[in-house]
Amino acid sequence: MSWFNKKTKPEETGDESLLATYRSTGDLALLGKLYERYMPLVYGVCLKYLQDEEQSKDAVMQIFEDLVDKVVKHDIKQFRSWLYVLSRNYCLMQLRSAKKFDTVSVDDVMESAFVLHPDNSSKEEYLQSLERCMEKLNDAQKQTVDLFYLQEKCYKDIAGQTGFSLNEVKSFIQNGKRNLKICMEKNSER
Repeated sequence: MSWFNKKTKPEETGDESLLATYRSTGDLALLGKLYERYMPLVYGVCLKYLQDEEQSKDAVMQIFEDLVDKVVKHDIKQFRSWLYVLSRNYCLMQLRSAKKFDTVSVDDVMESAFVLHPDNSSKEEYLQSLERCMEKLNDAQKQTVDLFYLQEKCYKDIAGQTGFSLNEVKSFIQNGKRNLKICMEKNSER
């Protein structure tokens, strides 16, 4: 892509002017013109942190999509510096999310000898253990796990009912499953 090789150069219209006009009109072409000036900078930042050309190109596009809302919400004094920090933070979040724990299937959490071949006394012990472990979850995890698995709600419905964002709902469920699994394993060792 040729825009990765462009040099950033001063334009006739200042950054602040383009930014102000975009905020008042919502014209994406103006934001695109402003962003195009700094695409090489953004790409360089992404390449530095992500160390992968394709991921960096994808990040440049995703950062532009994020800009559409963020430039309206933030008080930006110097666009270039602000964009640099935004790009760096985006890359750090990507790196951080890549290091997160692997997701655990609910089947892995629930699968045990008790569930596969329950007898009445073992099943009762298992359910009591599961209840105790559910109580140990924080409120957000407990609420989202309950809504997702026991009440069979979708992420969107849970977000609407709880006021959490979709990403928060996914995170709470994932972390709740992991914590349940750890707790259940500890209880089965006793």
